[in-house]
Amino acid sequence: MIASELKPMEEILASLEGQGRVFVVACDGCSAGCETSGPEQVAEMTAGLEKAGKEVTGSARVDFACNAGLVALTLTQHLKDVAAADGLLVMSCGVGVQTVADAVEMQVHPATNSIYLGGFQGLWRSSQRCAECGECLLEYTGGICPLTACSKSLLYGTCGGPNDGKCEVDSSIECGWERIYQRLKAVGRLDLYAKMPPLRNFQNMTPTGKRRATSLWALETVEFDEEEESPAPAGVG
Repeated sequence: MIASELKPMEEILASLEGQGRVFVVACDGCSAGCETSGPEQVAEMTAGLEKAGKEVTGSARVDFACNAGLVALTLTQHLKDVAAADGLLVMSCGVGVQTVADAVEMQVHPATNSIYLGGFQGLWRSSQRCAECGECLLEYTGGICPLTACSKSLLYGTCGGPNDGKCEVDSSIECGWERIYQRLKAVGRLDLYAKMPPLRNFQNMTPTGKRRATSLWALETVEFDEEEESPAPAGVG
């Protein structure tokens, strides 16, 4: 699974500047288990947005926001409310945010940061991936993760190698930053490219002692003692 924590409300409201109407998408999977997208958190988020003067046009819950089919099906049932919004606020891990962004041609805002737990990602099979960097930048990149979409994990733009929009590392795939540019252009937010945070705190990818003490860490991490031999069958040795 991918663990997440809610971004500070001040950061969420800053990302929604200029967008008075918001539709909220919440995941009932991993993030709900982390108590960052359950009904209680959605109610609190809605109240916070309305207190700040935002109009919440509606909300939807998706069983697994990392599944493109489920996301498309769910949003189809709320087309009127989605169309009435200026942007979507997504309460899920980074994969869910990317999946929602693929389903709509409008700005998508992450409400959480995915945090590293040192284990394997139990994700629905899809093309989206999350680096669990603890500092989600999907707000600035049109819902496409530069760390996973770019073969070199470049954070501030393309390298000098792309040819006709293809990656120089693997010419069978599109350049991640070309995709980001085209997405921002499509939603009319190329200005976000210039607003990327100038520095990145890589310590966010190091799990703290507090996180290691949680049940989520214990569930996701399996320790193997290479020197420990398997017990011999009864009657042997």
